[in-house]
Amino acid sequence: MQTTKNKTDPRDKNNWFDSTSPKTYWSQYKKAVELALESVNDTFFIEAVSLVLDAAKKGKTIFVCGNGGSAAIAEHLTCDWTKGASSSKLKIKTQSLSSNGSLISAIANDFTYDEIFSKQLELLANPGDVLITISSSGNSPNIIKAIEKAKIMDVKTIGFTGFQGGQSKEISDIALHVNFSNYAIVEDAHQSVMQAMAQYIFRSMA
Repeated sequence: MQTTKNKTDPRDKNNWFDSTSPKTYWSQYKKAVELALESVNDTFFIEAVSLVLDAAKKGKTIFVCGNGGSAAIAEHLTCDWTKGASSSKLKIKTQSLSSNGSLISAIANDFTYDEIFSKQLELLANPGDVLITISSSGNSPNIIKAIEKAKIMDVKTIGFTGFQGGQSKEISDIALHVNFSNYAIVEDAHQSVMQAMAQYIFRSMA
């Protein structure tokens, strides 16, 4: 008889705020978002923007992937970069590896769930493309496999991470790390970094 391995609730890893009152929680939450954004390395942000711009100018594709809330951020990125960051001078071609439910389930069923992103990358990417991975823990197996596949294929990688950064922080070409231990705060920061990159790219080409 097959049993399901119990997993720790990810929320157990959160550093929570004072829940004495909504006002107190909200006040601390706002300050936490600011601290989280301040923790993102400015130099690495600049390098990430330069990498994306260079790839876009060469007509390359920016792939992006994530699980759960990070998958939603990945889809948000493809919207705001393809539509919002593109201009008459530069088209940003993006593709979310988290979006095609049929393809994801086929790969998970025929291979393993750990390969849902790496297998797509193998089928779709070309040298010079860019892969952006979004993982709060930085340790999701399917994210790690995607980064490893990208390296084999000469696809540069940008890793959005949080908490301690995990393996993604160590093996990505550029790590945009949010040094905070709360999933919501990390995801809020990832959204802000993604939006800032999109707006800068658009304005720089205007």
